[in-house]
Amino acid sequence: MNVTGLEAISANNGWAIAAVGISIVFTGLTLLSLIISQLHKVLKLWDERGEIYQRLTQGQEKDEEILQDIRLSHDLEESARHFGLLATRAGDPFSLPKLLDLSVKCGLIRPHATLNYLILKKQIVPDGNGYFIWDSEKR
Repeated sequence: MNVTGLEAISANNGWAIAAVGISIVFTGLTLLSLIISQLHKVLKLWDERGEIYQRLTQGQEKDEEILQDIRLSHDLEESARHFGLLATRAGDPFSLPKLLDLSVKCGLIRPHATLNYLILKKQIVPDGNGYFIWDSEKR
């Protein structure tokens, strides 16, 4: 049996092979267009890699310096002492939102900043289960 033309294509699964080929080519061209459209961003990052690295390292050094140079005003120090009392009243372990709500209800000065300071100085430490513990040895 000698088949030629469209009959030969149909007999040997040629239509499925043609559809797969068209899909592969279309997918390849789509990916190529996406890569080319974003290539300028990659090249810009590559050209400015020294500046970006410098900014990242300077940012880390500044963060460390800021943490060491934190000075509390008298009001924040007093507020930090009040946080200690509230933490002991809340019991260990306690949740930060609960402690923050208590501090707002008590009218403490700058409760968010004080809480942030206490966490940065590791006065309030996480217990690993989503709660926090007041570290009474840290002062």
